[in-house]
Amino acid sequence: MTDVSPAAKSFLSAVRTSLAVSGVIMLVLGVFILVAPTKTAVFFAGVLASYLIIQGLIYIGTGVFSRSTGGWARLGHVLLGVLYVAGGILAFVNLFAFTASLALFIAILLGITWIVDGVVALSLRGGTRSRTWTIVYAILSIIAGVVLLFSPFYIVMLWWLAGISLVVLGVLQIARAITLSRDAKLVAEELRTGPAS
Repeated sequence: MTDVSPAAKSFLSAVRTSLAVSGVIMLVLGVFILVAPTKTAVFFAGVLASYLIIQGLIYIGTGVFSRSTGGWARLGHVLLGVLYVAGGILAFVNLFAFTASLALFIAILLGITWIVDGVVALSLRGGTRSRTWTIVYAILSIIAGVVLLFSPFYIVMLWWLAGISLVVLGVLQIARAITLSRDAKLVAEELRTGPAS
């Protein structure tokens, strides 16, 4: 009577949790984009601008107060910090233009990421019940990525498409997590009782 090792249980649990959490995050973000697209975009742009300023202040502080590094390294930290702070301030000065530029950059990045994610998901499909969900997820992910890459100038449509894609992909990711959990239970039961003849 073979039982599933604690390491295998821990690994399956970590994979299932990762799939579920990423699915919920995609779903929530997609809903926010669909409900309030402009506010969501400006909010994310503001968060990024704030991050630039905070990161810049940290670099400046490191350069000014660090005594363990040489003069050139300290000067480099200060200059990099000033660039970060200047970038954050410029983003806040014209937050809507920064938001539009950011949307275009994110669209291209998301397109590439979704294509790669789809290809990776296809390469990891197994013979379990989650195989169908994995294939559907991979195909939709690749299609969404290609559409995002080839329509980067339709920013409004792109933002809506990103929201819809995130909702759909989030639901599919959650379904993958649920079916993976069921598959893990079936495998554990089969290992305990032996294969059915």
